[in-house]
Amino acid sequence: MSDAEPRLKALMLAALDGDAAAYRELLRALALHLRAYFARRLGPAEAEDLVQETLIAIHSRRASYDRTLPFTAWLHAVARYKLIDHLRRARLRRTLPLEEAESVTAGESEESTTATRDVERLLAALPENKRRLVRQVRIEGLSVAEAAARSGLSESAVKVGVHRALKTLSAMIGKSS
Repeated sequence: MSDAEPRLKALMLAALDGDAAAYRELLRALALHLRAYFARRLGPAEAEDLVQETLIAIHSRRASYDRTLPFTAWLHAVARYKLIDHLRRARLRRTLPLEEAESVTAGESEESTTATRDVERLLAALPENKRRLVRQVRIEGLSVAEAAARSGLSESAVKVGVHRALKTLSAMIGKSS
């Protein structure tokens, strides 16, 4: 896609300046690039939905594009986040042969272990329901909707619960500093 950078960036800049024809051409070109990007990672069957989601995200976030930076880097960041969201929703997990497991865990640093222990200690100070919500949304990466379905709470209650729990944790950290 680096060969396409100057053309795509010029189309994006023109689109940001109000050129509707340039914007249509940009979206057409991006759809082709995104189809290939997602098909390589997931297969063609799942690619089309992600292409559409990504084009919508690009449309809604186009004002956040920094004109001084490469366009394709911004595009790939948006596409990557959409791919990660899709994989989380689908709960796809990559498997690793057992023989290779040691090479993955052997590299864990002492700092990482200490940080994990500290987070667990802080979470233990929260009430069980708040601890569960923080763990689900902030550590496991569930969406608010998924955490709400799991806990039987409304999405608003989950958002408020996580917010209040994080505020409590922030206050606890402030006191210990």
